[in-house]
Amino acid sequence: MTRLLHQESAVPPVLLTVAGSDPTAGAGLQADLKTITALGGYALTVVTAITVQDTQRVHRVVPLPGALVAQQMRCCLAELPVAGIKLGMLATAEIVLAVAEILAQWPAVPVVADPVLAGTGGGTLLDAGGREAMLQHLLPHITLLTPNLPEAAALTGLDLHTASAREEALARLGQQSGQAVLLTGGHLPGAQLTDLLWAQGHLSAFTHARIAGGPFHGTGCTLASAIAVGLAQGMTMATAIERAQRWVRRCMQESLALGHGQRLLHVPQNEAF
Repeated sequence: MTRLLHQESAVPPVLLTVAGSDPTAGAGLQADLKTITALGGYALTVVTAITVQDTQRVHRVVPLPGALVAQQMRCCLAELPVAGIKLGMLATAEIVLAVAEILAQWPAVPVVADPVLAGTGGGTLLDAGGREAMLQHLLPHITLLTPNLPEAAALTGLDLHTASAREEALARLGQQSGQAVLLTGGHLPGAQLTDLLWAQGHLSAFTHARIAGGPFHGTGCTLASAIAVGLAQGMTMATAIERAQRWVRRCMQESLALGHGQRLLHVPQNEAF
């Protein structure tokens, strides 16, 4: 006879990821699932859209109805002990508004949002109405927003080629949400990359060396989900970001050139993070 042992103390933190499906598994729900599991969490997944894409480009996006996305979220949040939420591709204004409405009902759960606007290989992943809905209705419910340079430029309307403009963009987004914003520096030239964190009016810089061999697929998704795990595990914002950056770098170093386009991030095996 087999005896089942229930060890409540060993239950991992539960993370809910709300994002699009990527058949290459380099980004989207699939990337989130891999990262959350590898870093010690248990991943719940809510599908917002089905994408048709390969390593070269996004061929098609089929969004789900906002009500269906909300139903998925509500089922998970109402029953399961969700300790953190990661948002990725939301696709439409309808979905953004539906997600914002759900988040308003669970204000105690930390939320990390990667504002996916376009695919690395091209293709629009959030409609114009979705951007405005994100700024007006979603940001107030976000604990940390993690835009890259093109996303921050699109959300603020600023030219971010200067350091002062980037700081202004951070302040705008941070003040609009009332929470923290991490501007990733991967789109800037140079051997050293700097990510800037705006939190409660203060700026912090995280500098690290560029990983050669790109372009890479799924870095934004992987970073945001890794930060969400850290926050759910009780880490401070800075510690969660630092570990997530180390994690993304290792996934980039282990990335695979399986197709004809971007390299696919790959989870390192048997390493402690």
